[in-house]
Amino acid sequence: MRKVLKFTVALALLFVSATVLANGPERTFGKKGFGVEKELINIDVDPVFVKKGNKLFVNLLNLDQEKVTIKIYDSEGRVVFRETLEGEIVIEKAFNFESAYVDDYTVVVVDNNETFSEKVTVK
Repeated sequence: MRKVLKFTVALALLFVSATVLANGPERTFGKKGFGVEKELINIDVDPVFVKKGNKLFVNLLNLDQEKVTIKIYDSEGRVVFRETLEGEIVIEKAFNFESAYVDDYTVVVVDNNETFSEKVTVK
């Protein structure tokens, strides 16, 4: 009977200490602890532009699901395409310039007040 009582007390002590260590005090919430830094959570991802012939593929990881605007300008600064997307985690667009007029085009992606661009030349 004493063995069972000692085992139960030891198990209860381990459980309580593990619970206290796991929860920790509120003042340390979100701070560095046990070698894990909260900076690991912040991910800055720029859009990826891939050219294949006269096609341009745009991929963007939009974790905050905020508004993203995609515009295409011709060489004279006229907007030839505009689209605003919101609430999507992954934004994938493909643009086919095969039947476009001969010109230089600029594809602009605006995400969270950051602007990214890629030039496409149609010959």
